Amino acid sequence: MSQEIIFAPMGVMALITFVVLGFIPARRFRAAAAGRVKADDFRFGESAAVPGDVSIPNRNYMNLLELPTLFYVAGLMYYVAGRVDQTALAVAWTYVGLRALHSVIHLTYNNVFHRLTAFGLSNVVLMAFWLLFFV
Repeated sequence: MSQEIIFAPMGVMALITFVVLGFIPARRFRAAAAGRVKADDFRFGESAAVPGDVSIPNRNYMNLLELPTLFYVAGLMYYVAGRVDQTALAVAWTYVGLRALHSVIHLTYNNVFHRLTAFGLSNVVLMAFWLLFFV
């Protein structure tokens, strides 16, 4: 199997992060145009005056820069060690799918239990990705 194939799920994970990043200014500018926020509301990050629907993309973006860093590191470990196989690739795609689902839920209807389920499962899959490397 071509070892470079592991870069496909890693690239999609990065794409998800960039798409979510695009939601931040879109929601902020829309809220500012509607008079729902002002520039000072963002002076030191996001103040309590920022409505939830405006702050959610920023929170989701920050979340995509936290645990997914372990996914990128593990993906590089698989590549460097020449350990990319069908199982590792399937686990990587499962992780990316669950993180995409988590972002979709968070940015749309934001049901906490659905979001937590996707997030929790993604973390279990990420742990499995790491364990699989060392087993």
